[in-house]
Amino acid sequence: MSDDDTRRHDRLQRHPTPGPSNSLRYWTDAKPVWRVALNYLLVWVARIAPSLRARNWALRRLGVTVGEGVSWGLEATPDVFWPELITLGDHVVVGYDSVILCHEFLQEEYRTGEVVVGDRAMIGAKAVLLPGVRIGEGAQVAANSLVTRDVPPNATVAGVPARPMSDGEERDG
Repeated sequence: MSDDDTRRHDRLQRHPTPGPSNSLRYWTDAKPVWRVALNYLLVWVARIAPSLRARNWALRRLGVTVGEGVSWGLEATPDVFWPELITLGDHVVVGYDSVILCHEFLQEEYRTGEVVVGDRAMIGAKAVLLPGVRIGEGAQVAANSLVTRDVPPNATVAGVPARPMSDGEERDG
């Protein structure tokens, strides 16, 4: 991938907010309260339902694009404001207590961006994916990683921020 393909910030939509307060204070201008409340209930189901089928059902009701054979881990959390910006390819594994964010509330604006996880990619437990990132097909994100940039197909990344693992490092994660 070239640098142009890995710049998540270039893919983010910027939404300026009015007034002196930080952008989170204006969230009700961005999304209806009823929609976020419904999303919250569906996120709760996706996080704790005992079956993968029920979790995937809840994710689809949220607007997440869910491929065939997706395994959504217990207590993993999709974005509550813009879950429709998440795409999970076929046979993706999202680990326990991971978070996929599609928004960033900042001081004078908020940003939104699609998160795409390619077929057969694996997201480790407690990993966090930031808005606008793309995880390539067959890629692996190690547990407790913060993904701030794209992950190429079949690559393994780890750390805060997540970086490619060298060939000599252990690939368990």
